Amino acid sequence: MLTLSSIAKNFGGLQVLQDVSLAIPERGIFGLIGPNGAGKTTVFNLISGLLAPSAGVIEFHGQALTGLAPHRITRLGIARTFQNIRIFKEMSLLENVLVAIGRQGNSGAVSFLLPSAKLRATQRSERAAAKELLARVGLADKAELLAGKLSYGEQRRLEIARALATAPKLLLLDEPAAGMNGAEKQQLMEEIVKLEASGLALLIIEHDMRFVMGLCHEIAVLNFGQLIAQGAPAAIRADRQVIEAYLGDDGDGEKSRS
Repeated sequence: MLTLSSIAKNFGGLQVLQDVSLAIPERGIFGLIGPNGAGKTTVFNLISGLLAPSAGVIEFHGQALTGLAPHRITRLGIARTFQNIRIFKEMSLLENVLVAIGRQGNSGAVSFLLPSAKLRATQRSERAAAKELLARVGLADKAELLAGKLSYGEQRRLEIARALATAPKLLLLDEPAAGMNGAEKQQLMEEIVKLEASGLALLIIEHDMRFVMGLCHEIAVLNFGQLIAQGAPAAIRADRQVIEAYLGDDGDGEKSRS
């Protein structure tokens, strides 16, 4: 579905990514891990069009993404969440998702003041779709609540619902479990499994290794902007370079339990 071929990204004299190549399959949950500053979010920013690569090619279903505006990439079928939650806290959950659906058309002021039967039907359909999306992330019972009153974990799930409103084929989740307690993480894992079962492909950045290992079918590891390992969770867990760079080593050849 998505391929990154020999991607590099420089900021002035700082090389953030070097010769990174990945292939994200049509289905499944793919993890991207690495220490802070490894370049993970930069990969997401390149895929979603917020940044342009300094070298290399990114393709989605065979179409090059380089040079495309973020909204065009979204329309192709790629949606994402961010490390820093981006929701409208002064709006209800339902309104947040309706904004993301964004199918209001080009109706003029007269149509707005005197809505046609067709427009009213469209609005009803969009509200129903928004409620369904909230249900998919376990927030249906809070549809009319102001988003700012949600817990941190619930706000992250609302952001996922907003991303799903664009009907993506590939969903990029940037540290979705950050700030969640154990129960919230378990619930999120179950919801992500359901999303994958519905036919959605997911690419996840996450620091919680139990979360990543319990969800992902395949994991890639970045360190200092370079891809150092890729494979199934069991292989990644046993990889010496990964242990040294990310999971930690106690000096006696044993993995750190921290």
